[in-house]
Amino acid sequence: MKYDFSQHYNRKNTDCLKWDLMESFFGSDDLIPMWVADMDFPVAQPITDALKKRVEHPFYGYTQPGSSVINSVVDRLKRKFNWDIDPEWIVFTPGVVPALHVAVRSLTHPGDEVILQEPSYHPFFPVVNHSGCKIVDNALKLVNGRYEIDYNDLEQKFHPKARPLQGPGRVKTIIFCNPHNPVGRLWQIEEIIRMGEIIIDNDAVVISDEIHCEILFKGQKHTPFASISEEFEQNSIVCMSPSKTFNLAGLEVSSIIIPNKKLRDNFINSRSGIVPNPTLFGYTAMEAAYTFGDEWLEQLLEYLQDNLNYLIDYFINKIPKIKVIKPDGTYLVWLDCRDLALNNNSLRSFMRENAKVGLEDGFIFGRSGSGFMRMNIACPRSILEDALKRIEHAVNDVDHMI
Repeated sequence: MKYDFSQHYNRKNTDCLKWDLMESFFGSDDLIPMWVADMDFPVAQPITDALKKRVEHPFYGYTQPGSSVINSVVDRLKRKFNWDIDPEWIVFTPGVVPALHVAVRSLTHPGDEVILQEPSYHPFFPVVNHSGCKIVDNALKLVNGRYEIDYNDLEQKFHPKARPLQGPGRVKTIIFCNPHNPVGRLWQIEEIIRMGEIIIDNDAVVISDEIHCEILFKGQKHTPFASISEEFEQNSIVCMSPSKTFNLAGLEVSSIIIPNKKLRDNFINSRSGIVPNPTLFGYTAMEAAYTFGDEWLEQLLEYLQDNLNYLIDYFINKIPKIKVIKPDGTYLVWLDCRDLALNNNSLRSFMRENAKVGLEDGFIFGRSGSGFMRMNIACPRSILEDALKRIEHAVNDVDHMI
């Protein structure tokens, strides 16, 4: 089946957070929304067909994941990443962020420390804070337009003066993001191994958020953290979901892979009575996406690649003051706006009031995000073109005033 990703659908007045929250979130409803990670593309037809079929069965009671749902996850991980998992390792949750809250609480006590790698996906911050833990920032380094892990700094996070190496108060875990949101880096196997060895050698566990692992640009290959070795497998919690890949965020379903039985039991106990199971429609959509969604996904990735190429060329040729941090994966693009010489509030006002585009402020992703913006390019080309023209005109207007 041929999908047309260039078609523009009107999503206003559909209770769509991305489009209908603009007035309250941005202060205006005449912006182009390019913020929250929600694609402006209809889902794959097999997903819609599966949901319609399930609706026709008029019983919507308590639901458990059937063997076909579980097998769809097992088969997908084998097919996509050559990762063999045991079905017992899977714990289903209604989204990755709730799972992160559970994972941190299952691994820590109040007063413990959790490493983030800023700029970090901003919901990571409350995950740590609400658990009573402290954030330790192992900030990524921007080297020649590409982000890198600061391994020397990471090692120091475990051995500063006056910090206990054992007991309460020490670093217990890291929330690792691959591909990284917001900077778009896909960490390569040698990078993952070096980082993982530091964490595991210091008796900590890796929580690996891999929700964007199937949104990759040409030439990129994802390696699940736990697939690298038995040691990595036994010291990790891997979070995956079809929500970003297949645009199913509203159906809230994720698969959390926890090979270590003790870690898995602690996770299950920590979520009891607080984080429910996914809905029956979430299970239905997941199975359909993983089983029949690849034709749609292949065409989507081609369209996103063309959008990215168009965006990069546009900024280079027409808005050189804003530099694109070229992503390896995700449909979220990290824009370096520091040459505009605007502080955070001024940059926010510039994009919202002058350019009339709704981007996410870089500073909400941590201190190292100051001067950056995050743009969602998962939209029809016509919308992307309009947004880039608006930014170009706004930058030119400011330049003419100087």
